[in-house]
Amino acid sequence: MVNVLKNSDALNHTQTLSFVVMPDHIHWLFKLNLNQTLPHLIQRVKSVSAHALGQTIWQAGYYDHAIRKDEDIQAIARYIIANPVRAGLVKKVGDYAHWDAAWM
Repeated sequence: MVNVLKNSDALNHTQTLSFVVMPDHIHWLFKLNLNQTLPHLIQRVKSVSAHALGQTIWQAGYYDHAIRKDEDIQAIARYIIANPVRAGLVKKVGDYAHWDAAWM
């Protein structure tokens, strides 16, 4: 899943700011490039990752939240990468392997 997200950046579809891959979902903060639509991007990410695993793994639909100009993007990124700590998977963010953030 991490490779799929990074590949989206490499294909210039997105610019990832932060992500965490949890056991049963992901959180992904990114800038969507102008030549992409959110539904098309999500369909592509779900398709590529499911194909790589050889099975259907995604629920229908997704949850999105557009960031307003007055929101603190770095605070949102910190919140995202702290998900494994809040879920009780690790004691410190650095102990979890499946995350990244542009500022960390």
